[in-house]
Amino acid sequence: MTGERRGLRGSIPGVGDTRARYRRILRFAARYLVQSWWFELFLPRFGLGRFVARGRAARMTRIAQRFHVLAVDLGGLMIKVGQFMSSRLDVLPPEITKELEGLQDEVPPVPFPAIRAAAEAELGMPLDLAYAWFDEVPVAAASLGQAHRARLAALDEEISGFDEVVVKVQRPGIQEIVDVDLAALRRVGRWLSRVQVVAQRVDMPALVEEFAITSMAEIDYLLEAGNAERFAENAAGDARVSVPEVVWERTTRRVLTLSDVTAIKINDVDALRAAGIDPSEVARTFASVMFEQLFGDGFFHADPHPGNIFVTPLGSAGVGPGGGPNAAAAPSWQLTFIDFGMMGEVTPKLRRGLRKLVIAVASQDGKGLVDSIGDVGVLLPSADTRELERAMTQLFARFGGMGFAELQQVDPKEFRDFAVEFGDVVRDMPFQLPENFLLIIRAMSLVSGVCSALEPGFNMWEAIEPYAGQLMRDERGNVVQDAARQALSNAAVAAALPRRLDGFLDRIEDGRIAVQTPRLDRRLARLERAARRIVSAILFGGLLVGGALLRSTDEVFGAVLMAVSALPLAHALFAGMVGPRGPA
Repeated sequence: MTGERRGLRGSIPGVGDTRARYRRILRFAARYLVQSWWFELFLPRFGLGRFVARGRAARMTRIAQRFHVLAVDLGGLMIKVGQFMSSRLDVLPPEITKELEGLQDEVPPVPFPAIRAAAEAELGMPLDLAYAWFDEVPVAAASLGQAHRARLAALDEEISGFDEVVVKVQRPGIQEIVDVDLAALRRVGRWLSRVQVVAQRVDMPALVEEFAITSMAEIDYLLEAGNAERFAENAAGDARVSVPEVVWERTTRRVLTLSDVTAIKINDVDALRAAGIDPSEVARTFASVMFEQLFGDGFFHADPHPGNIFVTPLGSAGVGPGGGPNAAAAPSWQLTFIDFGMMGEVTPKLRRGLRKLVIAVASQDGKGLVDSIGDVGVLLPSADTRELERAMTQLFARFGGMGFAELQQVDPKEFRDFAVEFGDVVRDMPFQLPENFLLIIRAMSLVSGVCSALEPGFNMWEAIEPYAGQLMRDERGNVVQDAARQALSNAAVAAALPRRLDGFLDRIEDGRIAVQTPRLDRRLARLERAARRIVSAILFGGLLVGGALLRSTDEVFGAVLMAVSALPLAHALFAGMVGPRGPA
C-alpha cells in the first residue's frame, strides 16, 4: 500500500496529475467491466446468448482498440500492460490479444533539459564531464526511458577499449507513474477477484503481481546490466551471437551505458540483401539460437522483437552462422541482441514438469499429462481435473503417435470437431500460465513472427523438432527411471486390487456407498439459484406495480413500495454473479 499512497500524492513535476491518471485508468476499467457483465452475464440469463455471441468478436476488438488509444495517450506502464495482455492467450480472447500484439512504445521524447537533469543527478556529475559528447536527439523514446548516442571520456575509453556508446536514461518521474499504474491495476484485480466467473478461471491479483514484478525489473538498469553480462557469458562460445558491453563506471539504477552495436534491424530484408546476407539463413539461425537458449542455457531473451535484434556484418567471407559455432570458417555476420530488461529462465521445477510431460505424451497417459501440467503451475489448485483427464485420453486416442509432419496433414475439420467436442471442458478449467511459461510463449511467438517475415515458408515445427528430440535423448535416463517407478506403482495397485474390491463389496452390502455427481450437483445448484431469482423477479414486479397503483391514494406508502422493490430486483439480477475472493 505504500506505493499506492505515494503514487496518489497529486501533481509531480514533469509527470502530470497522478490522481487524474489513476481515476482515468479506473474509469476505463469500470466502464468495460460493466459492459462485459451486461453482455456476458446478464443478457444470456434472458435467452439472448446467441445475440451476445454474434457481436462478441466486434465488442472485444473495440475494447482492445480503445485500450490501445488509452495506452498510447498515457504511456507509462499502460503500454506494457497492453504488450503483457497480448501474450496472455490463456486468459484473454484472441480478438484482444491480436489487436494488442502490435502495440509498441509510441510516446514523444522527453525534452533534453529534463533528461540532462535526470542523468546528472544519477551520475553525480555534469554530463559534459561524464561523456566527451552526448547527442541531444534520442535514438529511441519509450514509455519508461529513452536512449541517446554518446562518446566516452578519454579515461573511460581507455578502460573500456571503445568510445561509441548508447546511454539509456529513465524518464523523469517514471517511478511515481509506475506506482500509480500498479495501484490502479491492483484495484482492478481486486474487483475482478470478487466476480465468481473470473475468480474460477484466473487468479487476477496474482496475475497483477506477476506483471508488477516484471515491470519493476524493467526500471532497474543495474539488473538489466547484470542480465546483459550473464547473457554474454552464456553466448561466449557461440560465434553467431554478440552482446553489447556494459560501461559500469557510467551505469546506475536509472542510467545504463552500453557499447554502441547499432546495425541492420533483423526484419530489414532489403538491407540484409544489400549486405549480401540471405534472409532465409538469418531466419534459420535466429530460430536455432533462440531454441538453444531455451533448451540449452535455460536463460533466454524474452523480448526478441525486431527492435531488439540486429544483424551485424563482419566483413569476412566464410561459412555463415547457419553452420554453427563450430563451423570451419569465421561467420560473415552475427546476431546482436540488445535490451535485457525482460529475460526468462527455465527453472529446475519447470524442467521436471516438462520431463514429466514428455513421459506422459510418450506413453499416451492422459492422467499423467494433466498431472504434469499441474506440476508446472498451469492449473490452479481448485481445478477438478477428471473431465480434463478424460478429454486428454480421447485426444491421445485420436491423435497419439503422430509426428509433426503427420499432424500437419490432418484434416483441419477434424481438429475443429475435437475443439468443439472438448471446448466446454477446457473453458471450464481454471488455466493460468505461470510467468516462465508466459515468457517462453512470448519469446516463441516473436521468433515465429520474425522468422516468417524473413522467410514466408518458415516452418516452426521443423525448426524445433531437433531440439525436442535432443531433450528426449538428454532425459532418457530419467525417463527410464520414472517409467520403472511407474511400473512398480502399477504393480502395487494391482496387488492391492483384490483387497480393495472386497472392501468395496462389503460397503455395497452395508449400504455405505455414496455416489458423488459433481456435474449434477452443479446443475441442481444453478436451478435452485435460478428459482430464487425468478421468485425475486416476481416479488419485484408485484411491489413495483402495487406501489405505482397505491401512489394515487397514498403517495408515501406507494413510493416506499416502489423503492423497496429495488431489493428483490438486485437479487434477481446479481445473485450468483458475485462470489467470494479467489477460486470457489
